[in-house]
Amino acid sequence: MGGSWCIEFGDCALLVNAIESPLHLVYMDPPFFKGETFKLRSGEVAFEDRWNSMHDFLDYVVSRAVLCFAKLVPGGSLVVHLDPTTSHHVKVALDAALDRKNFANEIIWRYRRWPTPQRAFQRMHDVLLRYVKPGAPPIFRQLYEPLSQSTIETWGHKRQRAILRENPRDSHARRARSSVGEEASPGAAMSDVWEIPIPAAASKERTGYPTQKPEKLLERLVLALTNEGNGVLDPMCGSGTTIAVAARLGRQAIGFDSSEIAVVTARARLDRMNAEVASITVKGRNRCASR
Repeated sequence: MGGSWCIEFGDCALLVNAIESPLHLVYMDPPFFKGETFKLRSGEVAFEDRWNSMHDFLDYVVSRAVLCFAKLVPGGSLVVHLDPTTSHHVKVALDAALDRKNFANEIIWRYRRWPTPQRAFQRMHDVLLRYVKPGAPPIFRQLYEPLSQSTIETWGHKRQRAILRENPRDSHARRARSSVGEEASPGAAMSDVWEIPIPAAASKERTGYPTQKPEKLLERLVLALTNEGNGVLDPMCGSGTTIAVAARLGRQAIGFDSSEIAVVTARARLDRMNAEVASITVKGRNRCASR
């Protein structure tokens, strides 16, 4: 069953406080401090990623993360997507701004791409920082990944449990794995390292927007951190991947972007997807009707 969606042009710092619908997940994919101008395949400028200093960059990201975090329901998650060149700077700043006790995960998204000549290991991962709003248990659905071949060869596909071989009071007691009953295992509990490919150049998923993220990445976040009917915000929505995935999975999706090209691209993408269109209540007026 499809959800509803709303995409608005403007800086999320000016728009987020007007949202009255409850938010259960905020996925923020800010610029990465690359010092570049990013363009569409057509040559049109999508956005500028140029900053006077790291201080200015951190102020931009953290101030908006704080505003979005405040709008979450208790137990909701803020996920900030970065790359390794800035993730550590942002992590320290967010720990101070949001309280490091609310930090939940550092997710590593590993991908493959054409290698570049350099005297270093190839850089092929991004970093996603997850913070949970206190006041209620985290909204979280356990996802699973396939069992390893060695586990299958040893224990088969049956559900397993840990069994102590020796006295459980003995700190040196060793654990053994044992299959239990006839129930099939759902797989291994998903770890915080995700290998998800970047969509191929000829993929129908591609919009031509630079820095577009794969739908499988957002599917994993939406399925794990929200329930059907929940509210999802992408305050820097770019080509609209989060909005498209959330709406398709039956969530109420809101997207903002300060790039007009991004908003046009995202709305066209949602129209093509034939998402169910419904209004999202935003203070003052029905901003999203007839999108």
